[in-house]
Amino acid sequence: GPQGGAFDKDLDFSRAELGKGQIVKGLECAMRSMKPGGIRQVLIPYGPLGYPNVNNDASHDRVGPKPSTFSGQRALNFVLENPRLDRTLLFNVKLVRVDKPDGNGGFVRGDKKRT
Repeated sequence: GPQGGAFDKDLDFSRAELGKGQIVKGLECAMRSMKPGGIRQVLIPYGPLGYPNVNNDASHDRVGPKPSTFSGQRALNFVLENPRLDRTLLFNVKLVRVDKPDGNGGFVRGDKKRT
């Protein structure tokens, strides 16, 4: 059967602005319809919805999520570079909150009420 594992066993929180290409396209598509507090398991087949070519972004700084450990980064790169392996991505996602643009280049926390 399929084998694989998390590139980081601990919970890892990250922030991304949708529409800016900061996360893989498949994950961005899945998050667009989520609401705060929503939980989703996202399966992304290898291809244009996943990570870009490892040669262009081996450290995953440009497009994430980025593994939080060096060994996790190496494991992800090994899988992405090896055509003999199943390169399907699986993400467990919980949307904590949605922040709104403040009009000045910053954000207003989505969990605070405006006065």
